[in-house]
Amino acid sequence: MRLLILLMWLLHWLPLPILAWLGERIGDLLYAFKKSRRHITLTNLRLCFPEWTEEKREEVARQHFRNYARSVLERSILWWASEARLRRLIQVEPGVPLAEIAASPTILLCPHFVGLDVAGVAVMLESSLCSIYTKQLNDVFDDVLRKGRSRFRPIKLVTREDGVKPIIRAMREGLPFFMLPDMDFGMQDAAFVPFFGIPAATLTAPARIAAATQGKVIPVIATYLPNYKGWIVRFYPAWEDYPGDDITEATRRMNAFIEERARETPAEYFWTHKRFKTRPSGEPGFYSRNDTDTQLINE
Repeated sequence: MRLLILLMWLLHWLPLPILAWLGERIGDLLYAFKKSRRHITLTNLRLCFPEWTEEKREEVARQHFRNYARSVLERSILWWASEARLRRLIQVEPGVPLAEIAASPTILLCPHFVGLDVAGVAVMLESSLCSIYTKQLNDVFDDVLRKGRSRFRPIKLVTREDGVKPIIRAMREGLPFFMLPDMDFGMQDAAFVPFFGIPAATLTAPARIAAATQGKVIPVIATYLPNYKGWIVRFYPAWEDYPGDDITEATRRMNAFIEERARETPAEYFWTHKRFKTRPSGEPGFYSRNDTDTQLINE
């Protein structure tokens, strides 16, 4: 692991176009050999984009693997590059909403696009934050990851086992909560709401925390700039009248927003996750390799 971290540190000296090209080639290899993840990705794309041809789904899947592998290598820049270099590479529109963050408790809602770490850095260049953190299995890597994400400002990390109380307390003390809301963790504190028209087990925590703190939700998404120029981080307007009186409807609204953004840059959304793993009672799963629609994968 120490050798791997040394390699990552060395990579941060490379120009971004070279580092990105290298990541994309690794992504091509992963697409060829990681059949299980390729299966999950193509299954998700078939479910979410039935109007596409199979050829288009395959090309988007390949590009997603390239983008994902690229994003892993580019963390070397996020963790070790100078602040000046990061500010050159990260374009923020319209800017980190510091005044809104200071005015009232804030959830910075960051869905799972491959550039989510870039969005976090864009915030940390200007403001501290709190977030949920899963300890890494390797202690050395865990230490590097923590230091890389907190090198510009202190960050308050909360585990899922700690619950929401430390998060609410930190938000009331002025720290924005950087939240990743769109993974399938089962039905605990979740509701089935549509995502691309398919019932998906979705965390209701964004709506519940916004209600408990009387706070606001500001979505933030990082995507790639063309021609390996860096990234653009977009802060969207705070959602009005959120969450309202219906937590499930508020969760449905969140998924609709994420779906719109995923349609804009489909190769950058995190399709390798089993987003539809949890099914309503009595419904079959989607990810069995024996499914009739996955014959392309069973080579």
